[in-house]
Amino acid sequence: MIEPSRLAAFIASRICHDLISPVASVNSALELLEEPGDADMKAQAEQLLHNGAESAGARIQLLRYAFGSAGLSDTAADRHEVQQIVDGFMKSHKPSVEWQIDTDHFSCGHARVLMNMVIMATAAVPRGGVVTLKVHNDEAGLRLVAEAKGPKARLSEFTESALAGNTPEEGWSARTIQPLFAKMVANDLGGEISATAADEQVTFIASGLRAEG
Repeated sequence: MIEPSRLAAFIASRICHDLISPVASVNSALELLEEPGDADMKAQAEQLLHNGAESAGARIQLLRYAFGSAGLSDTAADRHEVQQIVDGFMKSHKPSVEWQIDTDHFSCGHARVLMNMVIMATAAVPRGGVVTLKVHNDEAGLRLVAEAKGPKARLSEFTESALAGNTPEEGWSARTIQPLFAKMVANDLGGEISATAADEQVTFIASGLRAEG
C-alpha cells in the first residue's frame, strides 16, 4: 500500500506539524519576556509560555502512544494514565471529551488504537463539540468507539479512503497518512476501523480487537 520509508517520513512530518503551534507559542513567549515591558505584558507572556509548554507536553505524550513505542506492548495499560493523557491532549483542542469504559482487557496496544481514533475524532469536529469514547467487549472482541458530535462535523475524503484501504485522491502526505496508520494498528490486533457520518456526528468504530492485558 505504501513503502515503509515513505510511511515513516510522513508520520515524522505529521508529528512535527502537531508540535509546531505549541512550540511556536513557547518561543514567542520567551521573546516577549526578553523585551522591556510593563507587568501586564510580562504576565501575558508568562501565561503564553505556560499554555504553550502544557500543550506541547500533552501532545507529545499522546503522540508517543499513538505513533511511538509506548503502544507496542501487549501488557495491561494504566487506564488512569491513558485517560489523563487523552484529557490533556483534548485541552489544547476545541472539543471536550467524555468517557464510557467497561472492559476487563485494555492493553497498551488498545490504548494505541484509541489514541489514533481520538486524533481522527478531534479532526472531525474542528469547530468544537464533544468526543465520546466508549470501550467494551462484544462477541467479536474488544470494541472501541469514538463519537464526534459538533457543528459542521465532517468525515474527510482522505480519512474515509484510508480506512477503506484505498489511496486518497490527493495521495499520501503528512496530512493524509494518520488514518492509514490507525487502520494498520487496528489490523495488528486483528481488528478493523470503520467510519460513518450523519447529522453532525462522525463515528469511528474499531471492532474485533483481540483481548490483551
